[in-house]
Amino acid sequence: MSKHIYIVEDEAIVALEIKRAIIKLGYIFVGMASNYDDALKGIKETSPDLILMDITLNYSKSGIEIAKELQKTALIPIIFLTSITDESTMHAAIATEPSGYLLKPFRREELQSTILLGLYKSSQQVLIQKELFPLGYGYYYNIDEKLLFYGEKYISLGKKETKLLHILVQANGKVVSFNILEEIIWEGSTLSESAFRTLLYRLNLKLDYKLIESLPSYGCRLLLSNT
Repeated sequence: MSKHIYIVEDEAIVALEIKRAIIKLGYIFVGMASNYDDALKGIKETSPDLILMDITLNYSKSGIEIAKELQKTALIPIIFLTSITDESTMHAAIATEPSGYLLKPFRREELQSTILLGLYKSSQQVLIQKELFPLGYGYYYNIDEKLLFYGEKYISLGKKETKLLHILVQANGKVVSFNILEEIIWEGSTLSESAFRTLLYRLNLKLDYKLIESLPSYGCRLLLSNT
């Protein structure tokens, strides 16, 4: 299915050139705006799949400010367009975590590849979010892929760390005995108390909060939180 694209650009000629380019590339043009207020209104009305956003808008708040406002209520991928390359502008734009960044003037091939990448990244983000299990304190766990995230940041875990966290997530706050952990994580080998303490210590080092409670001589559980 063709994707819907919205354009925010204050130079009319440039906006029309971009419009023609995305139509020739097979995308559906749903609207354009040249300032902050019209952009927010038009984007809300059209619900595009992607936004091509000029950073600098004359007589208006910048594209960066539009992106910040949109991110309060929507997860629409944004590709910034600009001819400005100063460091402060770049840092401000990057802080909004756009899906792409194109320097003017750009070729149609560059526009196409950047749009495709932006749409792909957006689809992956939505897929991950649908599969995430909230652990609390900003941590999320992808049950199917066995991946831990803090916000959108991926946290790398070792094999045994992943097994431990996965078991506790599946238990959903209930205590899991050391016998079960021994069978699954150590595959039946004898589990020493020091080995488990070391594993738990390594996992907790990667977490900003203590999400796992250990019950001596019995087992452990995940301390789930809604915060």
